[in-house]
Amino acid sequence: MKEFELEDSEPAPVQQASFNAARWAVNWKMAAACSAMALLAAGCSPNPAPPQGGEYPWHTKIVATTFWVGELFDPTADDGSQVISTYDSGWMGNYGGCDGVIRSGKCQTEERTEANRFMPSSMTPKENPFYLDLPYDDVNDATSFAERASVIPWAKDPAYAGMQNNRSFSYMKNQWVRIRKGSTECYGQIQDAGPGQYNDKEYVFGSDDARPANDEFNGAGMDVSPALNGCLGFEDINGESDTVDWQFVARDQVPEGPWLDIVTTSQVR
Repeated sequence: MKEFELEDSEPAPVQQASFNAARWAVNWKMAAACSAMALLAAGCSPNPAPPQGGEYPWHTKIVATTFWVGELFDPTADDGSQVISTYDSGWMGNYGGCDGVIRSGKCQTEERTEANRFMPSSMTPKENPFYLDLPYDDVNDATSFAERASVIPWAKDPAYAGMQNNRSFSYMKNQWVRIRKGSTECYGQIQDAGPGQYNDKEYVFGSDDARPANDEFNGAGMDVSPALNGCLGFEDINGESDTVDWQFVARDQVPEGPWLDIVTTSQVR
């Protein structure tokens, strides 16, 4: 992939907003109690209800690395640029630009803080800055596409009727994920697939806490955005040693927090 050259820019001043940490760094045991209120406040329709008593399975002690819109991780690799995503061929433009800062013509990550709700310092995103990926591409991977209606737990919900063979629709894109590191819990939406694998159904949808099939990047099973990196308190803004627990959640289980400031609703494009 041809490397993109971007103009240098200095971080622009941002309006500092006071933010109650208790609204985002919620204890996971209290999240369910907040869910109904959050749904009413957001005025959105819920995703399909979780099975088995209200919860999808937890995945524990998963290495999570950091990626960002505009990153050029490996310009020679098919999946080495975050200028595009597996679900959005114009991801960087549709997002609003580099989700970081431009230095020496390259889009680089930056530390995110609670003071400005973990937003980038130099731009205002058009889509949710709390994004992530998981290693199941239900649109472009042939095996995943063929089996997605029988593998993805919410695919049979009436809201998704007739979408099985529609390549312009992803069951994965925009789905909500609860991510926990210690006592801190944050939420994000799926916007890409990876790292390293695109049909790891045993790990992504299994109920036995299977390990990721990926053997790169310290066996990472998830990439998270800079906003999620800061929200969760990762030790490194671009490392491979932070671990998290995660589970899928329905929209009505997402409590109030900065992850609801901008919610992504676009489908495959």
